[in-house]
Amino acid sequence: MSQVVGRFAPSPSGRMHLGNLLCSLLAWLSARSAGGRVVLRIEDLDAMRCPRTFADLLEQDLSWLGLDWDEGGSKGGPHGPYYQSERSEIYNSYYQRLVERGLVYPCFCSRGQLHAASAPHRSDGQVVYPGTCRNLTARQVAEAAKRRPPAWRLRLPEDLTLSFTDGHMGPVTENLPADCGDFVLRRADGVFAYQLAVVVDDALMGVTQVVRGGDLLSSTPRQLWLHQLLDLPAPTFCHLPLLLAPDGRRLSKRDGDQSLENLQARFTPEQIIGKLAYAAGLRPTPDPVRAADLVADFSWDKVPRQDICLPDGLF
Repeated sequence: MSQVVGRFAPSPSGRMHLGNLLCSLLAWLSARSAGGRVVLRIEDLDAMRCPRTFADLLEQDLSWLGLDWDEGGSKGGPHGPYYQSERSEIYNSYYQRLVERGLVYPCFCSRGQLHAASAPHRSDGQVVYPGTCRNLTARQVAEAAKRRPPAWRLRLPEDLTLSFTDGHMGPVTENLPADCGDFVLRRADGVFAYQLAVVVDDALMGVTQVVRGGDLLSSTPRQLWLHQLLDLPAPTFCHLPLLLAPDGRRLSKRDGDQSLENLQARFTPEQIIGKLAYAAGLRPTPDPVRAADLVADFSWDKVPRQDICLPDGLF
């Protein structure tokens, strides 16, 4: 049986908050408890929003918490570069495979048009792309391109249902045309979309197990479809519940909620790990503990499937 390869794949747009820390902890425990390796990939596709200084701080923070990795980040390794901002040529080579098969087309819709009331929306508020630009003629494309540069979308089959079993959340089924619509592979500014980048990266970096937040569960069928189209091996997935503030709000870097910068001034690494392990159901009390001491007893069965509301006063 091949070795488990897990990964941290943070987007360094600011200091990590407790939700990011919980995801990193569970990803690390899931891989280490299986005797596996951990890859650190820096998801800085939008280099303007993700300066290298934040990526460097992120590495310091993970090390401070005792969450080590075997390759990636500034450490390097055999599958680099590990910064997505440096992998555009790699993404382009796979993108061109889809272009050559006639599976990519230009889309000139603005964000406002896509969020118009007439466009279908999913239950989580995401817009289902209605195919507005799917069948534009060459003349219409040329005219529209004079006004604005296009994004580029993947042309889906008229009917495509994908099913997989998430390692934590269980069975998931989605009809991509109905529940998502043709999705963006490359933005109008030329930056490759997350969906394409993570598929290529996970496959080329040998990742076999993806642990990430439940807010990304709905994007997994899109990624599995790209794995199939590009003939790339797909990892298994475990999506964890979101960590909510005591008042039920989602934790956000934008709000500065419990950023590690603030937590470091008040707690030791062992205290932070202990409190997170308690909130995630891994320990009966929030007593201090090292991450390494959680490996032997780790089980996804202990982690709740519903979102976790932090107890008031825990942090």
